[in-house]
Parts: sequence; structure tokens; C-alpha cells
Amino acid sequence: MRLYSGTISQFLEDTAYNKISDKLKNTFFEYYNYYPSESEITSWQNSLRAVSMVFQVSNLKDHGIILEYQLPQTSKRLDCLICGRDLQMKDNAVIIELKQWQKTKPSIGEREVVTRIGMSERDVLHPSVQVGQYKEYLQDYHTAFYEGNSPIVLSACSYLHNYPYEPSDAIYAGKFKYYLENFPLFTKDNVKELRAFLSDRLAGGEGIEVLKRIENSKFRPSKKLMDHIAGMVKGLKEYTLLDEQLVVYDMIRESVKDGFLDGNKSTIIVEGGPGTGKSVIAMNLLGDLSKEHYNTHYVTGSRAFTKTLRNILGNRSSFQVKHFNQYGKAMENEVDVIIADEAHRMWDKDRSRFTKKEDRNDTPIVEQLIRASKVSIFFVDNHQIVRPDEVGSISYIEAHAKRINSKILKFKLEAQFRCQGSNAFVNWIDNMLGIEKTDYNKWTGEENFDFKIFDSPENLEKAIFEKAKSGKKARITAGFCWEWSPPNEDGTLVLDVVIGEFKRPWNAKSDARGNNLAVGIPPETLWAHDPNGINQIGCVYTAQGFEFDYIGVIFGTDLKYNLTKQAWEGHPENSWDNGLKRSKDKYLELVKNSYRILLSRGIEGCYVYFMDKETEKYFKDRIKM
Repeated sequence: MRLYSGTISQFLEDTAYNKISDKLKNTFFEYYNYYPSESEITSWQNSLRAVSMVFQVSNLKDHGIILEYQLPQTSKRLDCLICGRDLQMKDNAVIIELKQWQKTKPSIGEREVVTRIGMSERDVLHPSVQVGQYKEYLQDYHTAFYEGNSPIVLSACSYLHNYPYEPSDAIYAGKFKYYLENFPLFTKDNVKELRAFLSDRLAGGEGIEVLKRIENSKFRPSKKLMDHIAGMVKGLKEYTLLDEQLVVYDMIRESVKDGFLDGNKSTIIVEGGPGTGKSVIAMNLLGDLSKEHYNTHYVTGSRAFTKTLRNILGNRSSFQVKHFNQYGKAMENEVDVIIADEAHRMWDKDRSRFTKKEDRNDTPIVEQLIRASKVSIFFVDNHQIVRPDEVGSISYIEAHAKRINSKILKFKLEAQFRCQGSNAFVNWIDNMLGIEKTDYNKWTGEENFDFKIFDSPENLEKAIFEKAKSGKKARITAGFCWEWSPPNEDGTLVLDVVIGEFKRPWNAKSDARGNNLAVGIPPETLWAHDPNGINQIGCVYTAQGFEFDYIGVIFGTDLKYNLTKQAWEGHPENSWDNGLKRSKDKYLELVKNSYRILLSRGIEGCYVYFMDKETEKYFKDRIKM
């Protein structure tokens, strides 16, 4: 989708006669069914007038131009893309990111600067970083820029038409050297240099033919990108398939191939409890299907899991690794395979406050995923639903797949590959929490899984720290029984988790854009992966989907066992999880699921401190000494 395309000559005329912003506004309304904000219209008027003068002095007239070009499957829009041929008559295109900025300040972020947006100052991507991402996206996903013997040569730059040039400015800091060299930034004092940059690439004109080539090409990930993702996944030793996992993996692979052969839409549902290897299978499918050049996306409802996976696989993976709610605008069968991990965390419809109005869709998210893909694969554990708005149960997915006439295949994982391969521990926890009746009434410890109850949070922490020092991956988690505060003014974390003299911070928060709000500390999205995460307390939302060698759990007072009544009792008054507190009659079930998730994160051991002594006694009485 684009709001404007045509010749630069026409663009110059529309700008000179003050028609350009009206044309953009009307096309915007036709597409989104509402008008853009006044600030956006003003930015079009100012920035497009400024860049039109550059085109005039550069004598760029026999060229094509696209304005506000939306990148498929994203909400991002390129400001301006101009195309033509160089003096060797080779097809070229240049992305120009336009900014009205007048001043920036340094940011602690690796790729950010601070500038005023509206009424406040914000950390934002450096313009060269931003436009460089757009260039990389098009080269990875747009066939015009990677396919054939002579793909269009793509360049990118930014033009800050109100910004005074000052070499010592924060925007030219040393950390931006690579980006500035590859995706140059031009200020109001660098028009001559911008003119030369454009002329080097577009002096041959004949841009309409290049424009047609861009608009008639398809969006599909390049083989180079898919090979990159496949190589990154296959290099992760923690994703080795074993026994039952390999069987289910093979069955799914064959089902994917069959789905493509018969041309019918297929939905595959894989059920499995914690530690059965759902994510191991999902990651291998992402790697191997990408290697075979299936357009494969990996989606999840966990910000922490998504951000960590992108961090592991690299920035180029960001458009293959997504959230559940990013397919509202996708075309039918746009993706070959969608792998939905942690599918139990799926919402019914997108109600995220971070989703732009134009990207909202009333179609259930599960149907958006099934419609957008030829084959959809859902990995589910009904007992890992922890919020009232999470609806991704097996029966829910199956019902919606039937509604749109998708073929359904189901597999079940039962063998335990966490907790030292002990089905006994997970079954005992299920029995203890009253989630599922099993034969494991007592914990015998015979399976060599290290389960211990500690008499204080200090001793629990000491034991976890010792495991971490010995080279084990270890973390401490807790029930959501304390407020999660933003950091102090100096960027340090608030000591929210308080038990007597024990005072520790939750993991650091990040804002809606993923920027860290604390200084030098991994945000919650990277808490499980960053080594410094050992110094903060994690909750169910940052631990779910991850595994550790040793997990420490502070069992709070939001769930207690009443020895007199021989029953579990939910205590929402002791919870700071507002979503969970609003669940009313579902509270007890969901808070049990939360602790089940925390207790089952460990591969080699689980250490616990119980704040409620009756609950501690209940567990101790069911341990065979």
C-alpha cells in the first residue's frame, strides 16, 4: 500500500500548487476509513516541500516517486522512495527518511538519540539506523531488490531539513559511525551533498519503468534471508531433538509437505505440558522449513520470548519472528507456514493499546493466523493460560479451524525433557496444585531432580547464586505479590520485592517501544537471556517459555493451602496482577497455572521459599524423607 506514486514532475507540480497533502490525506481515508492526524498532515506539508526543492535543484524530473509506502505485514511506512537509472543505465532506487527535527541529545541506547516528539522528549532510533532497517527489509523481502540477474540497486539516506549541521552534535556520535557511512544523514546545510548522493544513483532518469518494476513485484523473504535464519537456528545446541520430539517433528514435516501438495489449508495442533519440548520442535521447524525456502514465521504472545528470540537470531529475523496480533492486514495464504508457540497465550481479538487504529481487525486472532498461512502449527498447553483474556485452548483453536474449513491434525507430547527428564516431578506439582489428578501423591526424589524447600528468601538466593557461579543458568522468580515500579530518577531499580529484611528489585521494565527504562540493566524482555538477569526477580510473564538449569521460586500469599479445609484458596487481595485480579471466578485456576509454570522452569533443580507456612507444611508433608 502507498498513498502516492507517479512521476517526480507531477509531484513537483502537486507540491507547488499545495495539493500534495490533500492527495495523501484523501488516499489515507480511502484505505483506513479515517483521516490522519493534523500533525501528520503538517509534517507532509513541511517535509515534502523541503525535499521537492532538493529534487528541483538536482534536476530530477524523469523519475518515479512513491510516498508513504507501507511495508507489508508491518505498520511501518517509508516517507519517500525515488527511482531511476544511473549513468550506466542500471536500475536504482533511494529511500529518503524525512525528519522535521531541529535538535537531539545523547541517549544511553546503542542505536538511539533523544529528541522532542510532540510535547515531550523521547528516545528514538537514529535516522540512519531507521532508514537502514527499511533498506534491509526491502532487500530481504521485496523480489525487485534481490531477484534475477539485475536486481534494483537500493540505497538509503535521511534528510533533516530543519537541522543545523554541527560535527560535534549527538547525532554524529562515534557509535553511529557504521550507520552514517552506509546510510548517510543530510541536514539543511548539506543540500549540495544530498544532491550529489542522488545524482550518482539516478542521473540516467527513466524512473517510471523502474517504478513499475517495484510496484509489480512481490513480497516474499529472499532465500538468502531464509538461509540466514536456518543457519542461526541450527547453530543453537539447546534445540536438539530427542526421541518423541523427533517423531512428532517428522510427522509435522510430512504434514506440511502434504498440505502443500493437496493445496488445502491445514491446521496442526501439538499438545504438551511443560518440558515436553514444544519450543524445541517449533525452533527446529523454523530452521529447517526456512532452509527449504518455505516462507516460515514464528509467532508468540510473549513479548519477552519474542524479543529474546530476535536478539538470538539477529535483527534481520524481526519480520519472521512476530506477535500473534500482527496479521490483521495479511492477505490469504500470504505466509507458507506460521508456527504459533505458546499458543495458549493467544487473545480472542486484538485489544493491545500498542496496536495502531488502522491495524486493528475484528476477526479472531486465531482465524487471522490460519487465513494468513497455508499451514498453521499451534503448540498448546491448556494449563499454561494465566490471564482471563488468554483463550488459546485446544478446543478453541480446533473450533475456529473447522469454522474456516481447514484440515486439522493433532499430536500429543508426553515425555519429559526438563526436570531431569522426570515426569514424576511435573505430575507431582500438578497433583499438589490440584490442576490434574495424578498418581504422584508424594515426592520421593528418586528421579535425581534437585527439589528443596528453604527457610528464608536469603538462603534460597544464596543457593541459586552458587549454582550460577558454578556455570549453571539460574534465575529467581516470584508470584506477582508486589508492585512493579518504574525505575528511580537515576535509572536504578526500586526494591519492590520485600520480605522482612530481604529486599530485591523486579526485572527492569521497558516502554511500549521496547526501550529500557533503567540504566545498564536488561529490560524484562531480555531478563531470561541476559547474564545480569540473575540480579533481579522475574515473574510468570518473563519466565514463561524459558527454561533454566535451576529455578528459584518465591511462593507468595496470592495462593494459599488451607490445611483445615484441605483446599487451595485464592487471595486476589495479595496480588498486584491487575488482569488476574479481574478474572473473578477464574482467579484460583489461573493463579495455580502461574505457579505451575514457575515451578516447572528448572532442568536440574527447583528451589522454593514459601511465604505462607501452612502452604509450606502442605508441601513438606508430601515429601518422602
